[in-house]
This record gives sequence, C-alpha cells and structure tokens, in this order.
Amino acid sequence: MCGIIGIVDYSKNIKENSFNKMRDIINYRGPDDFGTEIFEKDNFTIGLGHRRLSIQDLSPLGHQPMSFENLSIIFNGEVYNFEEIKEELLKLNYTFVSHSDTEIILKAFDAWGIKCVNRFRGMFAFCIYDKNDEKLYIFRDRAGVKPLYYHINQTEFIFGSELKSFYVHENFKKSIEKKALPFYFRFGYIPAPFTIFENTFKLKPGHYLEYDIKSKDIKEIKYWDVKDFYTQKKSEDNEKVVLEELENILKESFNLRMIADVPVGVFLSGGVDSSLVASMIQKNSKSPIKTFTIGFNEKDYDEAIYAKEIAKHIGSEHTELYCDTDDMLELIKELPFLYDEPFGDSSALPTILVSKLAKEKVSVVLSGDGGDEAFIGYSKYFALNKISNLENQALKKGVLKALTSIISANNIQTINNLLPNKFKQKNIKDKYQKFKNAIQSNNIEEMFINASSYVDNDTLKKVFKDTTIEFDKTAFNLKAKSNISALDKMLLMDYKTFMVDDVLTKVDRASMSVSIEAREPLLDHKIIEFSAQLPNSLKYKNGVGKYLLKEVLYKHVPKELIERPKSGFQIPLESWLRTDLKPLVEKYLSKEKLEKSNIYNVNEIENILKDLYSGKTVNISLIWFILMFEMWKEEWLG
Repeated sequence: MCGIIGIVDYSKNIKENSFNKMRDIINYRGPDDFGTEIFEKDNFTIGLGHRRLSIQDLSPLGHQPMSFENLSIIFNGEVYNFEEIKEELLKLNYTFVSHSDTEIILKAFDAWGIKCVNRFRGMFAFCIYDKNDEKLYIFRDRAGVKPLYYHINQTEFIFGSELKSFYVHENFKKSIEKKALPFYFRFGYIPAPFTIFENTFKLKPGHYLEYDIKSKDIKEIKYWDVKDFYTQKKSEDNEKVVLEELENILKESFNLRMIADVPVGVFLSGGVDSSLVASMIQKNSKSPIKTFTIGFNEKDYDEAIYAKEIAKHIGSEHTELYCDTDDMLELIKELPFLYDEPFGDSSALPTILVSKLAKEKVSVVLSGDGGDEAFIGYSKYFALNKISNLENQALKKGVLKALTSIISANNIQTINNLLPNKFKQKNIKDKYQKFKNAIQSNNIEEMFINASSYVDNDTLKKVFKDTTIEFDKTAFNLKAKSNISALDKMLLMDYKTFMVDDVLTKVDRASMSVSIEAREPLLDHKIIEFSAQLPNSLKYKNGVGKYLLKEVLYKHVPKELIERPKSGFQIPLESWLRTDLKPLVEKYLSKEKLEKSNIYNVNEIENILKDLYSGKTVNISLIWFILMFEMWKEEWLG
C-alpha cells in the first residue's frame, strides 16, 4: 500500500523540490521509502513520485519509480496472484531482480500491454509511462478499492492517490465544482466521476486512462464492468453445489490476501462479514490470528461484546479498545485533512481508531467490506424490492403512502423501543425516513436514490440555493438497463456508488492515516462475478439476507453468536451535536460563516438548529454534513 503522484507540465515550471511537496504531503501512505523521477523533454516535463509502505519484498529492490526498458511505473496496492503471473513471464524468458509485485506488473505490461490488467487479482492504482510512445497508462482496480484522482487543464495533467497532493501545487485552482455539492449534501459523499473541484475527476473503477502526452488526448476506457455479469443467464446449480463453489472461492480469496512479508490481522466487528473472514482464515492458520475491535462506553452503540465472543470461539488473539467520547471528539478536527474532499460518513471516526489499534501489532489488516452489496445484506434491498412489486397494486401503495404520512419517525422509535432486543432495529428513525421517501417514488431508480439519501430532495431545496443534481453522469444512471431485475439494479448502483465513494474511501483514508494496509477479501472480482450470476432467491432466502454467506459462516461459528439485528459502525452523533459538539456547530454554522459561503438558505439552517437544541427531531445527518463541509472549507480554502 502506497501513495502515488504524477504530473505532465507543459509550461516546464515544475521543479523537483516543489514536486516532492506534492509527494510528501501524503507521506503517511508510505513512510518506509520514497522516490521521484523527473523526465525533461523539449516541450514538457514529467514527474513521477512514490511513497512506499513496505509490505511485499521489504528490501530496496522494491523501490519506486521502477523502470524496465522503455517503461517506468508507480504503483499503489497489491496484486495478490503475482507469483502465478511470474511463472507465465518466466516462460517468456523474463528475469526478475526483486520479489515485488511491482516488477511483475511492469514486465506483464511489457509482455501483454494493457491486456495485462485482466490477469491481476488485487487492489491497485498504477501508472505506466511509455517513453517510446510518450503515453501514460493509468489503471484503477475493478472494485475501486484504491483511489485515483486526476486534473487536467491547458498547461498540466496531474494524477494521484489523494487530492491534497494537488492542493499544494501552486498552479492548482481550487474552484469548487457546484455540480458536486448536491451529491455531497444528499449522500454525504461525492460519486465518481465528480470531485469537489472543477476539471478534477475520479477515475472510475474497472477503467484505465490513456493519456497521449504530445497531443494531450485523454481517453477513459472500461476494461471490466460488474454489470456484464448481472446481465448473464443466472446459474441453475442447486444450493448444495453453489455453497461448495462459493466456499472454495472465498477460501482462495481470503488466503491470497494473507500473502505478505509483514504481520497480518483482521478487523472483527462480530457481524456476518468480518466473522466469516476471521473464522475461515483462522481455520487455515497454524497459530492464532490477530483480531481487533473498538468498543463504546455508550451501551446502545457497543458491538464489541459480540466480537469478543466470536474471537473466543475461533481462538484468535483478540485486542479490543473501549474509547470514550473525548477520543473521537479530538479526531473530528483531523477529518478535514485526512478526507481531503467533503466527506460525511461519521463512522470514519471509529474506523480510524480501530486502525490505530491494529497498527500497534500488524501492518496489514483484512476487513469484511463488500458482503452486503454482493450478497443482499442491507435491509433497504428487502423493503424496496417489496415496494417495487406494488407498482401494479395502486391500492396497497396508496395505503402505505397514507400511513407513512401520518406516522412520524418518533412514533417508530417509540415502537422500536418496546420490541424485544431480537427484533429491535438500530438507527430506526433514519431507516424509516428513507422508507417514507422511497414510497413517494415513481420508479426503481428514483426509489433507490431516495432510500439511499440521508437528506431528501424537499429538504435539499429548502436549505440550499442550487440543488440541480446530474444523476445521469454517475453510476446511479441505470434506467436503460431494462433486462436487469429491480433488485439487481439496486445491488449494482450500491456497488458502483456508495461502496466505492463512501465505504472504501472511508477505510482507505482511515487505514492509511496510520500507515496500515487494509485489504477487502470479499471484493475479489471472482466473488462478485460468481454472486452476480446467482439467482436472488438463493442470496435472499426465507426472508434472510446474505443467506449464502451465513450458511458458509455457520460451518465455522454457531448461529446463536451471529443472529441479531444488523448494525453499522455507529456513533452517538445526535447527543454529541446537542452537547459536546455544540461549540463546533456554533462556530462553523454561525450566520456569518454560512452567509459568506453563499450556498445556503441561512434562515432554514437557523431554524433547524433551534429545533435541535430544543430537543425536537431534526435531520442529524444534514447538520453533520454541513459541519464537515465548513470545516473542510476552512482547512483547504482558508
């Protein structure tokens, strides 16, 4: 796991010391080594920079930028099957001086060109500079685990792992992309290809850029798309055969991600996905694996007890840390720097803390991300699928609309509090509000977008001056895919939007902030390709989400340790905003600051804050998103 930065400067003003500032602002991504190579040409200068976190081949032979013949590479990530690819290259008479996967990628590109990427299993963002063709080839992995941003103008082309590398470049213009703001304030993140600044983009997962340096021609080309597997004929294998094949694919994926020359551990929340990863890896390990969990002193938010029970059952060496409010409140001040475009997922806080905990013992940690999107894990999928089936039942849908207009989120919370623990839902008010919004929708795409929004469209129009939102330019646009079922459309949209630009962004920045490599074994492309071709009746069976994953898990962990309401990595945000965080809210959401931003209807926000402090129900996510935006703006725009 590393950090990369590159530039093509047609004005030839970039110097090595200023370029190294762009490289070193992300030094936490790679504290073990660093390198820069500057290529001076007649009409342009090219800079390639790298920060290294040594995971595979800890020797200097893994130093980057790395060159071979006419090619130079900078690489962030891991190609887990590099030994297998090396065997193919040896047969083609290639020789190797290191034990790094970087050298494998470089020589695979020399052997097979851009098609080499089809052989790679892993997470990666890498650039190869071809001195003969004067072209840059920049790849991003299929799921989008590793980030890649780029900026283009008349005099420069810049790319890198994080936006903050661009920010320290004196010629980079920080002009806010107004098209990105409604996305952020609605979802808490900005989906690809948008970023917070104009002329600056995220490279989409499963794509590569081909940049012709002389002509300045840039092409974004798709090499893999999960949609292609959802559109194929569904498997007709019976459940027994499917489970056997699934377990074999999972085992292979998990074992590949244990390959490292440094200690490896597992984030263990006690949920289905992380328990599956930990239990299967422990079964294949001769010694106890290391597992890590963060606990909360607030009982309603603490899941650590479940992780401890799982760890005890599988026999892992378990470490847990109970953090108090002060731990996370102090971290809030760091978020605008670490997440260098506005980012509203508050679970970034515990993710940073559990990363810090793991870093004390390991340099690589596995997480369970990706199981929900691949195997139907979120409750919204079940609810929305039922609603979509009501399209031809106007009476039933009309009754639901009427009921949700009468029943408030507070009513639902009261009912939920009275239920036995087995049936209680976490974060019920937020889920119910999304359900209400979905009921008002006209089609499955609109329904899904409403159910995935933390801030509904009506609120957006009240609070913000410009709310034009261009869904058609993002992966939310699936209207033309009529041959895909409603449920598959939802899985696809989440896999390409929320999972990439929220979940994976959160984990990447959190882990990298403490120089630890996070790996997501459930995001191996072999798993999603297999899952996408299964009938949904197998993945969601008898009212049970992630049915197949659970059936595999129950071979390793007793059912009674797993069966409970699903919970995310939550923090007590509502109570904090009313108490401990009130000074921050008053500072950054003051009338003077908000009016200066010129993007809000300030009176509306003032009314929301009055309701918050009087104890009324308000949209907590909206307040948090605005707070994070204003703090980000102060950090990077002054």
